[in-house]
Amino acid sequence: MRRPTPSLAAVPLSALLLAGCAQPAESGGGEEAGIGGGPVQNQLSIVTGGTAGVYYPIGGALSTIIGDNLEGQTGSVEATGASVENLRLLGSGSGHLAIVQGDAADQAATGTADFEGAPIQTYALAVLYPNVFHAVTLDSIAEDKGFECFSDVVGTRYSVGDVGSGNEATTRQVFESLEIASTEIELDQLGYAETASALQNNQLDAGSWVVGEGHAGITELGTTDDVALIPLCDDERAAVVNGYGGYTEHVIEAGTYPGVDEDVPTIAVWNALVVPGEFNEDQAYDITAAMFEHVNTIVDVYAPAEEYLVPETIVNSPVPVHPGALRFYEEQGVEIPEDLRP
Repeated sequence: MRRPTPSLAAVPLSALLLAGCAQPAESGGGEEAGIGGGPVQNQLSIVTGGTAGVYYPIGGALSTIIGDNLEGQTGSVEATGASVENLRLLGSGSGHLAIVQGDAADQAATGTADFEGAPIQTYALAVLYPNVFHAVTLDSIAEDKGFECFSDVVGTRYSVGDVGSGNEATTRQVFESLEIASTEIELDQLGYAETASALQNNQLDAGSWVVGEGHAGITELGTTDDVALIPLCDDERAAVVNGYGGYTEHVIEAGTYPGVDEDVPTIAVWNALVVPGEFNEDQAYDITAAMFEHVNTIVDVYAPAEEYLVPETIVNSPVPVHPGALRFYEEQGVEIPEDLRP
């Protein structure tokens, strides 16, 4: 599916995006059981990301909500390489709920990028918050390398993110949109903590953090080192937003991180909670309803999500809404676009 993604500015600041459920197209599991026609899963595996990221504690909050409010159901949180791996775990049946980036979910549904020849169709429970593209370096490195626009990373040592992560998928899509070949950089694939350490030890020049704004890892790095964020200049943002992946323009405001004293223009992508196509319809409804009834449990572990935690932002889902979740949103009076109906 391909369609414009609404600007972040057009979404109520209190909106919550929850996203859906994935099923390998080649297995046809959703069609065989009927979408939403599978059995109730009493022990739910929630696949998230690395323990240093935001997905993992949000997964823990979801586990708490499920265990405390849905009789006979429990959730176990699994640390993973994040979006791409999570979608594959759903497709193989090894995961039941996954937090993923919208661009990775779109790639999985259309069988492109990392999912070439092996599409995985997903359906949304909800959309959570936007992930913001941070090109992180240190002031001393930025001055030495002359980083003024993102394309200046050509010829440097750059980490695109952990193998199989949404961080990697987004970074590679940015490179493609800007026509930067992987051979034009000294590419590394490191997680967030490893990227920070490599910057401090002069083993890296810059790296991507595609994360919620105010990420603790970048803040922590900024308390010990002079952090710099490389902006995406006007023509670069236009190329990325008008290209593939459903990205929107975004500004990281001055003061978001220690030492970042000027606004930094960049791009963002929405995160979604997804499940496989056969995920039981009534269970999907119950989980979606419980999440919104106990949104503070999520806000307690990731406060910046609060401004997005309302049902209306489901309209930004990168994949169709699961029938059970659809029933919940319609009860809330949310008008679901035709292309998001299963």
